[in-house]
Amino acid sequence: MNEQNAGGVRQRSVEIVVPVYNEAHVLAGSIGRLHAYLETSFPFPFTITVADNASTDGTWQVALDLTQQLPHVHAVHLDAKGRGRALKQVWSRSEADVVAYMDVDLSTGLEGFLPLVAPLLSGHSDVAIGSRLHRQAVVERGAKREFISRSYNLLLKAGLAARFSDAQCGFKAVRTEVFRALAPHIEDTAWFFDTELLVLAQRNRLRIHEVPVDWIDDPDSRVDIVRTALDDLKGMRRMFKQTITGRARIAAVPHRTRTAEVTPARAEADARIASRSENLEYAS
Repeated sequence: MNEQNAGGVRQRSVEIVVPVYNEAHVLAGSIGRLHAYLETSFPFPFTITVADNASTDGTWQVALDLTQQLPHVHAVHLDAKGRGRALKQVWSRSEADVVAYMDVDLSTGLEGFLPLVAPLLSGHSDVAIGSRLHRQAVVERGAKREFISRSYNLLLKAGLAARFSDAQCGFKAVRTEVFRALAPHIEDTAWFFDTELLVLAQRNRLRIHEVPVDWIDDPDSRVDIVRTALDDLKGMRRMFKQTITGRARIAAVPHRTRTAEVTPARAEADARIASRSENLEYAS
């Protein structure tokens, strides 16, 4: 994955994980679209990893077929469900400098991906999130989901003093070495995984970069809203206890180190960020 530029300098790389469960009907189209976009518009080496969360339909076979058809696509099969479980497994073993994930429906506009990962590749930030609640975000979704999302993030601010705006947008990235330091302390294996990662990052004074995104709600979403909300409340209670007891602080978190190399790609990324922001079975 790690390649060298014309001057012999190793280029920093990104691994994008797409967790899936019973998505055989949309997987090929979504991964094909993502792969085409990255090949033509993304200036850094990349790998796309499809993480099959114990699907019971033809998802795994579709994933295997994609690894034969597209040069930068890999696949991982897990025997148990859980988005957090899939991300933790793949991210912990990644050889890329930055690991990221996005939902298979590609609800978030792909033009936001370079602004998402550029601050991590340059060493400026530690974690990056897409935000649907940023005032510059463009979002199309129903009133019910909008209310639930805003209410959840208000609870995080009130209960856990969260300073990030959107914990649950399926569009995130983290420096790999930082994730490896945080991973042993992340307990959730499902939807609360994202929130737990962000709260731990904040508690350990890591820099979280936010990118306003263009986002269109997927009417075919498989998320059980009521069950997810209850699990999130349990997770918040657990993290609140960890915070007041000091168990949310981690000793060996890597410090940021800005890279010396300045490339046209990085300059382009910095310009785009400034313009939009204020402030285990493997196949390959």
